[in-house]
Amino acid sequence: MEPARAISIRDINRLIKMKLEGDSGLQDIWLRGEISNFTFHSSGHMYFTLKDEGSRLKCIMFASYNQRLPFAPKDGMKVLARGGISVYERDGQYQFYATAMQPDGIGSLYLAFEQLKKKLELEGLFREEIKRSIPRFPRTIGVITSPTGAAVRDILITLERRNPTVNVLLYPVSVQGANAAPSIVKAIQSMNRMAEVDLLIVGRGGGSLEELWAFNEEAVARAVRASAIPVISAVGHETDFTISDFAADLRAPTPTAAAEIAVRHTGELKQGLVHLEQKMAKSLSFMLGRARERWQHAARSPYFTQPRRSLLVQAERLDRLRDTLQYRMIAGHARAKERLSRLSGRLNAVNPSQQAAFARKRITSATRGLELAMGGIVRQRQSQFGSIVRHLDALSPLKVMARGYSLVYDEQEKMLIRTINEVQPGDLIHVRLADGKLDCQIWGIHGEEQSNG
Repeated sequence: MEPARAISIRDINRLIKMKLEGDSGLQDIWLRGEISNFTFHSSGHMYFTLKDEGSRLKCIMFASYNQRLPFAPKDGMKVLARGGISVYERDGQYQFYATAMQPDGIGSLYLAFEQLKKKLELEGLFREEIKRSIPRFPRTIGVITSPTGAAVRDILITLERRNPTVNVLLYPVSVQGANAAPSIVKAIQSMNRMAEVDLLIVGRGGGSLEELWAFNEEAVARAVRASAIPVISAVGHETDFTISDFAADLRAPTPTAAAEIAVRHTGELKQGLVHLEQKMAKSLSFMLGRARERWQHAARSPYFTQPRRSLLVQAERLDRLRDTLQYRMIAGHARAKERLSRLSGRLNAVNPSQQAAFARKRITSATRGLELAMGGIVRQRQSQFGSIVRHLDALSPLKVMARGYSLVYDEQEKMLIRTINEVQPGDLIHVRLADGKLDCQIWGIHGEEQSNG
């Protein structure tokens, strides 16, 4: 039997989701539990399970919310999570969507403190070499603290007692609660923008770890480190340590101690001035005594008691120096003249005009020799050439032909006919004589009988 109306799984999951999200009692609630199966996905989202003694609940915290967490969640940590219940439609599974989270209990606060301290320390935020030196004589001191606490009273009283000439600029802030950290950050940044103070004291009186937690916030520590004005951190009592203490340029155990560090006592300054005055008087007295001794010694010197004698000694020394100078000038002139004579002789030996005349003579002689040699060679070549011409003339076919011989060529005048076997009756031939050429035709061929010897 088919039911009258059936709905899809997707629709039922969506309906349940709408029911859950529409229930105000299941939205914006706080859950207490222990984290297990924690996964920090590469997308930035956190997936985990919250459990207690009797049950478990799957949870998710999107990256847009977990970026503001002051600690790093991990398995076994007890937390308080804020968020709402909804359904993941694809799997039909309800789960808790966390929007905020904080450690549950004082032990978790210490864990969050250690985690942030380790993180900032690895970044180098606490390195001693980047800390600024505290000015020795600040003219104006900025105090960032609560305007109603005991800390501000202790700081102001101490500053007034130690040095009433120092100006104090108070920036009131919240030092406890949700707005404390943003208030402290804003105050530090404002003081830096105004640039009216030489030194900052940031702190508050003592309290529990939860009450001092604003000074353990990452934003406060980074603002302290980013300050261009040196910062003294004065939070709580001597045994209290906060993240701001490590980030500051100097940590004071108490607010009162911070004021004592910031300015030197006028009494100490006066005592120091008196000591310097006495030291300066002794130094001046010693210097005057030394100067007096030198003056007395100079007054007993012969230069003052017998000045004419000193002048005569110097006049005699001047005469000796003049004679020495004159002798050296004469000797030097003689040496220079002798050297000039030697150089002139050497220069004449290599005089360019003499060298040129000698070169011209050599060229003339070489030219005559070359002409004679060339004439002999020409005559020799002419004689050789005449002999060769006479020899060629003797061997020339024209000479033979002049004695009655001739040359017979075929009709094309390309081949020389040497035997009767190369022609036939009726062939045209050309006969070359010594003085011309005959065009002939063969009418008959008669061979010569060879005699048998």
